[in-house]
Amino acid sequence: MSMKIIKADILDGINKIIDKSVDLIFIDPPYNLGKKYENNIIDCWKSDEEYIKWVYKWLELAINKLNNNGSLYIMNSVQNMPYIDIFLRKRMCIKSRIVWYYDSSGVQAKKHYGSLYEPILFAVKNKYKYTFNYKDILTEAKTGSIRNLMDYRKKPPQKYNTCKVPGNVWYFPRVRYKMQEYVKHPSQKPEALLERIVLASSNKGDTVLDLFSGTFSMGRVCKKLDRNYIGIEKSKTYVKIGYKRLEL
Repeated sequence: MSMKIIKADILDGINKIIDKSVDLIFIDPPYNLGKKYENNIIDCWKSDEEYIKWVYKWLELAINKLNNNGSLYIMNSVQNMPYIDIFLRKRMCIKSRIVWYYDSSGVQAKKHYGSLYEPILFAVKNKYKYTFNYKDILTEAKTGSIRNLMDYRKKPPQKYNTCKVPGNVWYFPRVRYKMQEYVKHPSQKPEALLERIVLASSNKGDTVLDLFSGTFSMGRVCKKLDRNYIGIEKSKTYVKIGYKRLEL
């Protein structure tokens, strides 16, 4: 198992990766929402059009790094995802459009419905042959495990299953201050969410490429689950955090 951190701008970093050498790519880029990151990096483009063109540049390169049976997950804002969806569906097979929803810390909006979810696209290179370890991500099926109901359509009647494969609506709490995995970062993703992605779409010994690594939570998950990991991040502060969190 290997852990590698590449300190570079995203376009330069991707070009350091060999084509078709990666089994799974996870992408959690800046959303163009004006968030401030360490080292004076601001998530802000002159226009939405400029931002989307930038996304298309590195996304095209990233797809080339996947092997023929590889998978890709990308997150973004509700506003941006339709453009990414259209771009990606012309180049890969989109298997699922996932909603990650979470709790609110208070009133978010008073003149419209505040956003309490982020979309995730799950896409594969080969729609007939790709990794999906459904047994590794089973969740509780409340009909069978809590309500303990019987399915009388079957002869003889049988109890409903106590476990099921998750649907495309996922609930994971956001990472909050003083949580064990918390790192000072404006958009840290929960390790439980990342763990589901890694378990489902890769196997032990596979290589996971993490674009915009941020807090390197994906690296921690890969280390725990015996996956090889490559993380790209341009902030020297976050890179230092990455070396510390991955114990490199």
